[in-house]
Amino acid sequence: MLNSSGKETVGKEGDYLPMTSHKQESSPTIITVRPPMAPRDYMIWSVFNTIYMNLCCLGFVALAYSVKARDQKVSGDLEAAHRYGSKAKCYNILATVWNVVVPLVLIALLVTGVLHLSNVWKLHPTFMNMPT
Repeated sequence: MLNSSGKETVGKEGDYLPMTSHKQESSPTIITVRPPMAPRDYMIWSVFNTIYMNLCCLGFVALAYSVKARDQKVSGDLEAAHRYGSKAKCYNILATVWNVVVPLVLIALLVTGVLHLSNVWKLHPTFMNMPT
């Protein structure tokens, strides 16, 4: 502190300004408790994959896991229901990819075969004539 003559002096204990607190006002924490979400069983997707081109029985395996997931969900074991539902989802994805990719590959092979034969026929018109 400076006195009237401009010299610095040490003040008394009462001369100090109180230190202000930098504490933030804490707001109350609100926690919302929701009931656990029921795991999905993918039953309709599994039935579709079972009925439509059930190649390699992947749709049937997905259907079996879907039924297990639904049974566990009804019995209240949500962890097991989630586990079986996850497996059903994986098998459904495999079955769907398999059911889409295989026909597309077969169609592509058929188209390329027909195009190749038409080119061969144009170049060699006697190619299809069999000697008798």
